Amino acid sequence: MTSHANIGDFNRMFNAYYSPFLRFAIGYVKDKQAAEDFVSEAFTAYWEKKDKLLPDTNPPAFILTIVKNKCINYLHHQQIEQRVSAEMKEHAEWVKKIRISTLEACDPDIIFSREIEEIVKRTLENLPVKTVEIYNYSRKMGLSHKEIAELTKMSQKSIEFHISKALRQLRDSLKDYIIIFFFFLF
Repeated sequence: MTSHANIGDFNRMFNAYYSPFLRFAIGYVKDKQAAEDFVSEAFTAYWEKKDKLLPDTNPPAFILTIVKNKCINYLHHQQIEQRVSAEMKEHAEWVKKIRISTLEACDPDIIFSREIEEIVKRTLENLPVKTVEIYNYSRKMGLSHKEIAELTKMSQKSIEFHISKALRQLRDSLKDYIIIFFFFLF
């Protein structure tokens, strides 16, 4: 008999408060589906915990508190997503500005100048033969690390090591021509 009375009370409360609680949630989250989920989950949580609640617990206040907290969590999550999105957009804009300024500063005559060719040639001559070979496969032939690893029977980590070593030396040698380094890097 008590469980039927509880179900009847619950149904009356559900019918009385579902719509106002839904309007409350929609007013904050501006997403009907999310608001419906929050209100339904709050009623379900109340139903599951009703026997463990203190006798003086106000059921509608208990349910609305759950809805409120779900809305707060939802809005916090949206706020974080918006912040991350803004940071990603800001970073993308920064990268684009760098690309534009690098291109604007790029002078093909300098890139292909005898002086630069000599610096690159001397730098590569001072590197181990295997490093130069791997660098050439990567930059001159356009092979991927995996392809170079298969060709040389070396691990991809070793390939990465040799390419990094060559690029580090070139960067040091061409520090006065940093824009040109980007050309060799890509």
